[in-house]
Amino acid sequence: MTGPSDRIAAHVAALDWASLPASAADAAKLVLLDAAGVMLGASGLAEEVRPFVRMAAAMGAGPCTIAGTNQRASLPLAALANGALAHALDYEDAFDNAPGHPNASLVPALIALAQGAGPVDGRRFLTALAVGGDLSCRMGLALRRPMEAGNWYPPPMLAAYGATAGAASLLGLDAAQVRDALSMTLCQAVMPGEIKYSAGTVLRAVREAFPAQAAVQSALLAREGVAGFETPLEGRAGFYSLYAGGEFDADDLTERLGEHFWIEHLTFKPWPSCRGTHPFIELALDLRARHVIDPARIVRIEVEHDAIQAMLLEPLARKAAPKVAIDAKFSIPFTAALALSRGRVGLDDFDAASLADPQVLALAAKVVPIQRGGEGWQAGSGGLMRIVLADGGVHSAEVDNALGCPARPLSEAALVEKFVSCATRAARGISEVEARQMAEAMLNLETCEDVGALFA
Repeated sequence: MTGPSDRIAAHVAALDWASLPASAADAAKLVLLDAAGVMLGASGLAEEVRPFVRMAAAMGAGPCTIAGTNQRASLPLAALANGALAHALDYEDAFDNAPGHPNASLVPALIALAQGAGPVDGRRFLTALAVGGDLSCRMGLALRRPMEAGNWYPPPMLAAYGATAGAASLLGLDAAQVRDALSMTLCQAVMPGEIKYSAGTVLRAVREAFPAQAAVQSALLAREGVAGFETPLEGRAGFYSLYAGGEFDADDLTERLGEHFWIEHLTFKPWPSCRGTHPFIELALDLRARHVIDPARIVRIEVEHDAIQAMLLEPLARKAAPKVAIDAKFSIPFTAALALSRGRVGLDDFDAASLADPQVLALAAKVVPIQRGGEGWQAGSGGLMRIVLADGGVHSAEVDNALGCPARPLSEAALVEKFVSCATRAARGISEVEARQMAEAMLNLETCEDVGALFA
């Protein structure tokens, strides 16, 4: 009987458009729309990505576009730069069932390959996106010991393998080559937990640069004949042994391969911040809308959270007064204070002026964390807020899974508006008309003959 690595490799190699369920293809279109918009927006808004863009372009013009700019780069360096863009706004899709952002490495890798190793038609692109995104989700679902126990940071590490599978699918690799590509990603894609603890680093914002580049390099080297390992995932020193003490469930990796695609169960973010902050943003906006609350009269803001969200509250003093945008986006106190103070949490609310806004900081300093088990909540996506006023009044609300999740999804129309809002902030200047034309093309991608040209 073949093991998980062989079964996954065979599945990636065999899947084609004809065998892809229509629901998975439709989900892949929304993934592309959302991811492309976030990348374009980051090109104009995120200072953190500019060293990646400059370096990629300085190494010599190539066939690939760096999203939202007039710069071009070689295939692997375009994947690096676009990967940096993909998470910089912290606005990309998420998978609530397991730790991950399954497409933040995948989409940059596929766009680079579509331009540098194309032409690639829309059906082939969507198939690669579906198979890659699904594997990233499965990698996380199969864990039986948190990767954080070994001081690793799982989201970009898990995403790297899906990005590699998608790249291998796009290149038409056979099963042995897919396994080789996954092996070479095992040699490259790591992310230390230290990324969570340094107050001044921006690496957390641009982290997807590294797995996106690794995925492209791995797939291209596999195509050239570089042999990998027999069991890169389940081997005695493979992925799960190295990063989860060998504690994983092979069935979660392989059950219903080709029939069920987990990218149909993604969360699309309504706010540009960590998914774990979203219940508290939603609660703050709800309470603000239902009650007349004078911020000066607030004594404290109690937030009941679960263990996953604890990292968004610790250390509390730093989270209440973050110094860089990405730390603010990973802060429950700051994002909740933004929502209460401004009645919104948007793309323009994490600039230097916002980080220094005295009213926002005063409210953030009043946040009091209370950890509980989170029973009845989706892990990391639910919460309770209680606003205590100076006169003894209390306003409270609770949510079990924040807006944007599969049970409470954003509509296609809302996702198009999100794309337009992001794309029109691109560095190179994109009009609303052009943005809407791009959105329409992505929602009908199966008719596109050259996906690379769409992003040129």
